[in-house]
Amino acid sequence: MANRRPLPWRILHWIIILNFVAEILYASIVIFVVLAPPGGGGPLGFGAAAMPFEKMVTRRLYAIEAWLAMGGLSLYLAVTEVAPRFWWRENHKS
Repeated sequence: MANRRPLPWRILHWIIILNFVAEILYASIVIFVVLAPPGGGGPLGFGAAAMPFEKMVTRRLYAIEAWLAMGGLSLYLAVTEVAPRFWWRENHKS
């Protein structure tokens, strides 16, 4: 792209992206390592019956948090990266 953002905006842009990535990694570690069911992490399957209710609810809340962060990152990248490149290509066709 021909016009670049000033340095402070680029720094803010990367801080926002890294914040989303950190949130996704944190929630994933909590879901699959810290709150893992006995016998290993991953999908619960039949292990859900043996998991205490409070732990199950906590795990689901972290899963919602992770999905929100993934959705937020996707929307942010779509608005700041994908759409401007698409519009630039459309406006500069030969």
